[in-house]
Order: sequence, then structure tokens, then C-alpha cells
Amino acid sequence: MSTYLDFEKPIAELQGRIDELRAIEGGDGQVDVSDEIAKLEEKADKLLVSTYQSLDRWKKTQVARHQARPHFSDYAASLASEFTPLAGDRTFGEDAAILGGPARLRGRPVMLIGHEKGNDTQTRLHHNFGMARPEGYRKAIRLVDMAERFGLPIVTLVDTPGAYPGLGAEERGQAEAIARSTARFLEARVPIVSVIVGEGGSGGAVALAAANRVLMLEHAVYSVISPEGCASILWKDAQGKGENKAPDAAEAMRISAQDLLELGVIDSVIEEPVGGAHRDPVATIQHLGDAICEQLDSLAALSPEAVMTERREKFLAIGRSGLA
Repeated sequence: MSTYLDFEKPIAELQGRIDELRAIEGGDGQVDVSDEIAKLEEKADKLLVSTYQSLDRWKKTQVARHQARPHFSDYAASLASEFTPLAGDRTFGEDAAILGGPARLRGRPVMLIGHEKGNDTQTRLHHNFGMARPEGYRKAIRLVDMAERFGLPIVTLVDTPGAYPGLGAEERGQAEAIARSTARFLEARVPIVSVIVGEGGSGGAVALAAANRVLMLEHAVYSVISPEGCASILWKDAQGKGENKAPDAAEAMRISAQDLLELGVIDSVIEEPVGGAHRDPVATIQHLGDAICEQLDSLAALSPEAVMTERREKFLAIGRSGLA
């Protein structure tokens, strides 16, 4: 059963009418409503296209968070073979919010790392909704070390509302782990391609996205803080109290893929099927695989020194355009 977002209610109503007519048509078989169904389907398709052509940044945030969007496990299962998840940070323990290990991406040896949110209540709790603790980032560092040792290019898939802000995580050095992970990615002597596939939240995302090439799915978002967090700071707009300022915050922060491409923060936008990745996960996964392989091909000829230098210069240049 499809889950519709709030702004998709007109589409949901049309689909409901279509389902009702199909039930009538499939009843005694004496009522022919095929023409009416065809008209409604055409109307629904046009409405879906027009709706997704004019999404504002807050609506894109809702799409990026849709529970049916493909997650890391979906991409790994479809694009990778011989994926061997490795566990533990060799310091404290395992963190299921970040998964990773060596794999073959369409036959190409890589180190595949990413956030996993889970797809139902049980798995979301297990993966902590994609919010990593320090051991998750320390595991990522361990995987980068391994990738460099064996000359494996690194592919990361980012989808997190942010690093987990719990007391235990802070006690175990959350900020230090994020900083070390970011630094380790910047210093790696192998090519790194990162894709923001859903939410790219704050340092919890950057820690896996300090890459030579940073791509985003069309309706993904990437920001220093969530719109709700920004609203709570700027307008004292706590959830459930007062006017909801999160949409205003999303607009002000310019968090969409299109904004970030214009600002030079990312390198490319991967087109999603009409209606978002959740409406056609198979096509989305294939498009993402094509884009990753294209970027890996473009980096293959670079020396380890050139790979590292290019990556560092890329991040140092962000925000400097137009400065004297």
C-alpha cells in the first residue's frame, strides 16, 4: 500500500477513486468503467508530474525522508556482489547505523560504506534510524584504512538526520570521532565517491561525504542542521509549539540538490523517477549505479597524490567563489 505525503493528498484522492472503480469493475463484471479509470489515471499522472516539478525545499525534505525510499541495504543488494559487512571499531563495539565492507560494485572491487535507516519499526530501532554513534565513525575510519591498504576505491551512501546526540555517544567522544572520520576521508589516497541518497544531516553526514565526487539524488537534502533544528534556534519554534517555521528554515538554508549544485558544494544531481525514488526504487538504484561507475571511471587514472590533493582543494574551495 502506497504512503502519501501531506502535499500529495490530491493525488491520493484520485488514486482512491481509481481503486474504487477497479473494485466495481472487478465485481460482477457487468459494469464497464475502463474509460473513466483511464481518464482518472491520466489526470493523476499529470498531477504527479506537475506536483513534483514545483516542489519547494520543505516538500523535498519530506520526500527525502519518505520511509519507502531505497536505503543502503537495498542499494548494496542490487548493485553489489560479494559484499562482506565488517563489524566493530576495535575500541568499543559495533554500530548498526553505519554498515560497510569490501564488495564488487558491478564487478569492480570497492569499499562500500553507508548509513542504514531500516525499513520497518524493528530494523529502524536496530539501526538507530541511521544516527551513528562514535563507534560507527570509528568503524568507518577502520574501513578507509583497509581500503587504502588494498587500493580499493571507496563508495559511500549518506542518509542520516545527523549523528546520534545521546549522552553515551557524547561521553565516548562523538565530536572527536566525527572530526577524525572527516579528516581520514580527506587524507585517503584512494578515490572516494559519495552520494547523498536521502538526508545529509550535519557533521554526521560530512564524516562520510568528504569525497572526490559528491553526488545527490534529485530530491535528497543536505544541510548543516535540520530545518526543525534551525527553526528551534532562530525562532524558538519547538515542535508542537507555535507556528511551524521549519519550511521557512528549509528555504533559507537552501538545502536542495539543485541549490547545492549551484553553490558548488556537490558535483552532480542524479535524476529520480517522477514522484520520487520511493515510487520506482529499481530505476533509482540503476541510475545511481550508473552515476557512481561513471565517476569512478573518471578518477581511475589519477595517482594517489593527485586523488588526495584534488579532494582537499575541492573542499577548501567551497564558499570561496566570488571572494576577492
